Amino acid sequence: MEQGAARERATERPSPPFGDAAHAPEDATRTADGAARVPEQARGAGEPPRGADRRAESARGEHTHCESDASGIAPVPASRVVRHSVRGQILDALRTALVGGELVPGEVYSAPALGERFGVSATPVREAMQRLAVEGAVEVVPNRGFRVTERTPRELAELAEVRALIEVPVMLRLARTVPAARWAGLRPIAEATSTAAARGDRAHYAEADRAFHRAVLSLAGNEQLLAVADDLHRRSQWPLISAPAVRHGVLVADAAEHTALLDALIAQDLPVVEALVREHFTGSNA
Repeated sequence: MEQGAARERATERPSPPFGDAAHAPEDATRTADGAARVPEQARGAGEPPRGADRRAESARGEHTHCESDASGIAPVPASRVVRHSVRGQILDALRTALVGGELVPGEVYSAPALGERFGVSATPVREAMQRLAVEGAVEVVPNRGFRVTERTPRELAELAEVRALIEVPVMLRLARTVPAARWAGLRPIAEATSTAAARGDRAHYAEADRAFHRAVLSLAGNEQLLAVADDLHRRSQWPLISAPAVRHGVLVADAAEHTALLDALIAQDLPVVEALVREHFTGSNA
């Protein structure tokens, strides 16, 4: 994370000169306005003129240095890409902190304070928090920061109901059509949830659990389904108001349901598939 922050700060320093003058070879001549002109032989035989190079690069969507294209719009600076990478890392870290209970429901957290904690500026933290606000994990508190949303058992039950309405029919359909070998190939992903559960690692278990459900639902070949199901799944993992720590035995039992589900899918035992999926949603917030 500290390396990501260093790259972000580095992009904020003044950039070196751009354009032909900064890169002209020694045998270049100067025009009346001071621009460098490279002789034809310096470019190499058979090379097109610089203007042709740029037109070809523009047609391919490429840019050299930071020069504006014919429309007068400059290319996106590299610092924007680095910032996006840092924001993504911070977003992942904040989601882990939410699931792990480090960010407490009802508490207000400021972007500068969290930025100091992660070793970055407040900007990527604020951007990540705004994303979490769109997802409903936090709410904006003007002039203070972001408050972690306080969720109730009723909200969790509603999420479980919606997930069941979406995923149960899909899994039943897949159980009828997907070959046993495809289901067997998902065992390593199921085993990853068991490993995290055995360690009592709630945050990593939540990540592995989402990965398992994505892998199963991906066999339906519906990207919109994956996006909706993953959003509901993530929201179901946020902590409740004054929720007690998840017991180790609960995580282990939830992880075991993944293996049992694969066994039922391989056997095309539809009643067991439906029962396991519904129990998995309602029996825990995994």
